[in-house]
Amino acid sequence: MSPHDIVLTPTGLRFWGASIPYTVGRGGVVADKREGDGGTPVGIHRVVGCLYRADRGPKPCPWAEPIGPNDLWSDDDTHAGYNLPTRRPFSGSSERLARGDSLYDIVLVTDWNWPDAQPGKGSAIFIHQWRGPFRSTEGCVAVSRENLRWMMPRIALGTRLIVPEAMAL
Repeated sequence: MSPHDIVLTPTGLRFWGASIPYTVGRGGVVADKREGDGGTPVGIHRVVGCLYRADRGPKPCPWAEPIGPNDLWSDDDTHAGYNLPTRRPFSGSSERLARGDSLYDIVLVTDWNWPDAQPGKGSAIFIHQWRGPFRSTEGCVAVSRENLRWMMPRIALGTRLIVPEAMAL
């Protein structure tokens, strides 16, 4: 592990010498991730992209891509586009990226079950803004807006999110 890794610990995300409060999925940290279980998967997950709402703030890093009103993320494990970004119209189950709230104003995309997704293993493990302390996600890792903005200039493509097995339920 290096100081440039984002490491999930019982007391905070350890990153660049800081301990950052965070939340995980409603299913807790899980060793055997399944689609829809609300779990945050154990493992080493690399940051492979950044999405952001250009209508809500500046580009957070040079490699960020804007989210538009028709942008979705497929969570349909029966669809060929499973665990990939897609656009409306889309016939499968998906999550809207241009949300009415601010959770996805900045989204770091990890390589969980990507790019060759295995059906049922879970989709879209992001790092994004939280609803608030102790308010779980659907499986992602979330931090405050202020902490996410602090983290952004320090994160690069390939930065590792490490979720240790010892954190699993």
